[in-house]
Amino acid sequence: MLSATLCKGGIKAEFVPPDDLIFAVEPLLPEPKRKPGGRGRPPINPLLMFCAIFYVLRTGIQWKALPRCLGAGSTAHCYFQRWVQAGVFHELWKRGLMQAYFSDVLDLSFQSLDGAMTKAPLGGGATGPNPTDRGKDHTKRNLLTEAKGLPFGLAVTGANDHDMRSVEEVLNSIPFLIPPPEDDDPVYKFCADKGYDYSAVR
Repeated sequence: MLSATLCKGGIKAEFVPPDDLIFAVEPLLPEPKRKPGGRGRPPINPLLMFCAIFYVLRTGIQWKALPRCLGAGSTAHCYFQRWVQAGVFHELWKRGLMQAYFSDVLDLSFQSLDGAMTKAPLGGGATGPNPTDRGKDHTKRNLLTEAKGLPFGLAVTGANDHDMRSVEEVLNSIPFLIPPPEDDDPVYKFCADKGYDYSAVR
């Protein structure tokens, strides 16, 4: 397997995607584009590019610091941007949640909703002026998590968007219908701060 090959090449195992993740993402990756007539360099193995992206996200390094055995950082970044636009990672997240849901891994007995702002000078349309940081462009990640902290609802908005306006988008992002609680526990426990305490949200 590719993961074993990379480990033999000097990449630490914790920075290499496990085989089951590689199996899950492989059918989601777009076919690499070839030039007409088969001219030019052969396309790069998309699974290697996925491993490179995983390495950057797992370690937090800059793209240009990517080990050469994983390819050029600029190439990996281009693939990352292309796959973000194609919805690859969003679809992978949804499928992972569906698998966790049907495997009874998710604990929905307690749910928590909150937002966190992040600087995004190149964030495009999903940004807004942060009122707590001199109006600089930030995004806000609005996350709904289950009892163990696994996010199963997500919406990215501008930093100046009020928390209450993101709730519907977060709930609509959940890829399955939340079942009613068990009979012995008539309600789910739900935690959110005062930014969400509005009748429309309730």
